[in-house]
Amino acid sequence: MRLHREGTLTILLIAGIGCLASYMAWHWLPGVAAWPVAAAMACLLGIVLWFFRVPVRAEGTNGKHILSPCDGKVVVVEEVTETEYFKDRRIQVSIFMSPLNVHVNYHPVTGTTTFRQYHKGKYLVAWHPKSSTDNERCTVVVSSPVHGEVLVRQIAGALARRICTYPEPGEHVTQGTELGFIKFGSRVDLFLPLTSQVAVKIGDVVQGATSVIARNPS
Repeated sequence: MRLHREGTLTILLIAGIGCLASYMAWHWLPGVAAWPVAAAMACLLGIVLWFFRVPVRAEGTNGKHILSPCDGKVVVVEEVTETEYFKDRRIQVSIFMSPLNVHVNYHPVTGTTTFRQYHKGKYLVAWHPKSSTDNERCTVVVSSPVHGEVLVRQIAGALARRICTYPEPGEHVTQGTELGFIKFGSRVDLFLPLTSQVAVKIGDVVQGATSVIARNPS
């Protein structure tokens, strides 16, 4: 396991604040009062380090599978009209990421990035029905030779304030590699072809780059 590069500044900032607070506590407070301050700073740093963890995931791809783009709980599985890119009917699978989940986002399929668009927006709670269209978000579309075009939408939540997205249009991407990162609580939507055989249901807990979200029926 390693720490994600997106957390470098945050980790250094928290470590610096923790050291300063602990130093001031030991300098100005009696020992019995300084210990809780130092312990609280250590716990805060531990939480931040845990948030930016990047676990080792088994490598390997399966062209017939669409893998989960993130860790979290499935909160939506339904047929909808996708209005930003496809403008037609698609299967939407939405995954809510709590602050305790790994927040790395992964490519669900292998293919070529055909579209990427960032939108400023609100910070509604990530499970709100309108968060997919009203919140800060970034949409990425990957054209797969097996599944056709698959849309991944990173959505900021009430605590998230930064969405990081790595692939550029025209770039070849590989299933299971990093697509991006969202800081502090968020959601990822997948929009799949209607022919996809969905392998999850609402309430399922999934793991990024590992859990199968859907399969190609052919």
